[in-house]
Amino acid sequence: MYRDSFNIKRLFVLSLILCFLLPAFSESVKDLQKKQKKLQQEIEQTNKMLKQTKTDEKATLNKLQLLGQNIQNQKKLIHTLDNEITALNREMNSLNNTRDSLQHVLDGYKADYAQMVRQSHYARIQQSPLLFLLSSDSFQQLARRARYLQEFARFRQQQVKRIEHTQAEIDTQNELLRENKNNKQSALSTRKREQENLKRDERKQQNMLSQLKNKEKNLTKQIQQKQKKVNELNKKIDDMVRKEAEKASKTTLTKEQQLIAGGFEANKGRLPWPVEKGMISGHFGKQQHPVYTQVTMDNKGIYLQTVAGTKARAVYKGEVTSCFMVANTYAVIIQHGNYRTVYSNLSKLNVKQGDKVETKQTIGTIFTDPDQDQKTELYFQIYKDKNILNPELWIAK
Repeated sequence: MYRDSFNIKRLFVLSLILCFLLPAFSESVKDLQKKQKKLQQEIEQTNKMLKQTKTDEKATLNKLQLLGQNIQNQKKLIHTLDNEITALNREMNSLNNTRDSLQHVLDGYKADYAQMVRQSHYARIQQSPLLFLLSSDSFQQLARRARYLQEFARFRQQQVKRIEHTQAEIDTQNELLRENKNNKQSALSTRKREQENLKRDERKQQNMLSQLKNKEKNLTKQIQQKQKKVNELNKKIDDMVRKEAEKASKTTLTKEQQLIAGGFEANKGRLPWPVEKGMISGHFGKQQHPVYTQVTMDNKGIYLQTVAGTKARAVYKGEVTSCFMVANTYAVIIQHGNYRTVYSNLSKLNVKQGDKVETKQTIGTIFTDPDQDQKTELYFQIYKDKNILNPELWIAK
């Protein structure tokens, strides 16, 4: 009885381990697999952008930037795969330990059951329970034997159920182990493939850097000319926003505008991107050029690069207050109470001044520049009254 009680307690403890530890391991692996999937989608998106560049092998700043983004994501993916493999190894060790403990309990149950059957008294009862009853010396003994037979039958059923239940738990552990081994093999294969891709892209990156360094004088001049145009665009946008803000300051925001402004502010860090898919190709503020360190860029917003044909979309509901052209492309300003968002470098508009727009509503098509290696890039800005803000602090991570 002591041994049986000990095994029941052990099985109870093991059940608790299965209930609490395994879900924690599974959640960890699940989160890593989710992160891995997201990184693979980002790499696929960047590869699409690379395919849309000019098909020749000529190095361009656009190709170099896209390749750099791919390398960065590949390194993150390999790191995530390493963590997943570590988590799977830890989980497999836990599953093995749990399975071994369950097997020990099962062996104990089977040994107890076999010992019970081997005992001659129990064997005689099992072979002829009716004779066991009829051989009673008195009615009282008959009643005691009948109760004993009932308890014996119930005990046997309990032992059989315990054996079946423990065997089912072991089968579950074995199935989880098989699944984890398959996941680990898949992760190892993916890791090997991504390491090969990383080495290939790093070789390409070094080759492109060498080519571009040889063209430093001409390309530096082009970058400075582009920055001049960007500065003109920034000045025009800034002037228009200031005029709108000054005009608005003379009146009180309506209740609806106050609600929209409050909602916009409450969603800081959670606003949707102004493109469905893409990458940040130019960060906010002053920074050195990634290739030519003597060139300094000053971004009053962020650049979001994506594939050709992508639509720009409103990050929050509001009203279109301005639509204008700068250097053969369009720009749109949307008011959200005392906040404003600006969407520049559009080739086609889907809205006009005075339109009310909803969150994620299409504003226009982003321009694809044939002179910039088919680059498709949206310039996005956020203002509060007359003050420019860093969009990266407002859009979702």
